Amino acid sequence: MRARMICLLVLTLLLAGCTSGGSGGAHGHITLRFQSLAWQQDSVKANKELVKEWNASHPDVKVEYVQGSWDSVHDQLLTSFEGGEAPDIIHDASDDLADFAYGGYLADLTDLLPARLKSDIPQRSWQTATFGDGIYGVPFLQEPRVLIANSTWLKKAGVRIPTPQRPWSWPEFRQVTKRLSGKGKYGVAWPLKEPVSATLNLALSAGGELFHRGADGKVTIRFGAADQVVPRTIHDQANTDHSASPTTLGSGGSDTLPGFFAGKYAMVPLGFSYRQQIAQQAPKGFHWQVLTAPAGADGLTQGVSPQTLSVAEDSPHKKEAAAFVDFLLRPRNMVRLALGDWMLPTGTSALGDPALHTTENGWATGTALAAHLRSAPAQSVRGYPEWKDKVATPALQEYYSGAIGLGELRRRLEKDGNLVLARYQR
Repeated sequence: MRARMICLLVLTLLLAGCTSGGSGGAHGHITLRFQSLAWQQDSVKANKELVKEWNASHPDVKVEYVQGSWDSVHDQLLTSFEGGEAPDIIHDASDDLADFAYGGYLADLTDLLPARLKSDIPQRSWQTATFGDGIYGVPFLQEPRVLIANSTWLKKAGVRIPTPQRPWSWPEFRQVTKRLSGKGKYGVAWPLKEPVSATLNLALSAGGELFHRGADGKVTIRFGAADQVVPRTIHDQANTDHSASPTTLGSGGSDTLPGFFAGKYAMVPLGFSYRQQIAQQAPKGFHWQVLTAPAGADGLTQGVSPQTLSVAEDSPHKKEAAAFVDFLLRPRNMVRLALGDWMLPTGTSALGDPALHTTENGWATGTALAAHLRSAPAQSVRGYPEWKDKVATPALQEYYSGAIGLGELRRRLEKDGNLVLARYQR
């Protein structure tokens, strides 16, 4: 009997040793779950190819590709964190990380990332994923806002074409859109279904900050003259000059494309990645080009919330997960991801790739903006999601439609907004 018990004990220990290598692993292998939010065909293909290449060269650390969705990622991640079932490697955006970072759901990557990756990505990009003293995501893709223009229309009108070296100022942009308007056509169509991000990020060009952090670390909202440049321009285009289509103010970016192709609008301000839809959907003979967004007192500066890769705090294999992140973001691979998503890489080495400096589809114009991209104004503000949804979105929508004036907009953003933020800073 004793001999049988010893044999059973040895067998149990052997079996335990075979399965202790990692989550879902066997024979000492580790299996990491990588949740990707890639959705465009080329982007999904690039991500899956890189996972396959990693698995072929790392037999002891396998990565399982898991498809996520931008539409539901925040709630889905929160549920998986609280249920102890979060993926090891998490694809998200930097403006969604604050609550997860402060809540202890994400691993601090400060000591997990190699020096190569840390030095290759500029500090201005690292700031977007830094909360307190820790780094909780690796920013790897970023998307400036640009003007997509009907080049035939602009050429026929004889307006000055802006360049990254000589962009339009906000007043000049307003004058150009007036010149391009008339007879039921508009110089610009602003798709502002989600107005807050576009307004705040573009306001950086005029020196707008809106959120001000005091010596005690608390944030207050002040809607000053610099913050007002961009919203006043949009408001006046729509309500005074009638150079901006009033019907698109409540639309999403894709909703404006049929009218753009039909010749109703000369220009549409959009994220850089919309170029893929335009390249695929533009009718034969339609000529378009990418222009820089207007510049203000601070030049072409604008805010961005880069896409990020994070590691779950509960992952038992943080070191291996960070190694996979490093593999994904090697310069050559970062370029593949950027081309797949039609976005800009954050890495300095990747940004130098010739494929991102061609004039075709406006790549060179976008790359010229990379040095001007900064952390979005509300990146680390606690309570920002509630302020955005309950205060800023309805206030800006009413202001842009002409329902309220600038004074009422300021009152709501400041008075109502500071009441919201105060609850998160007690």
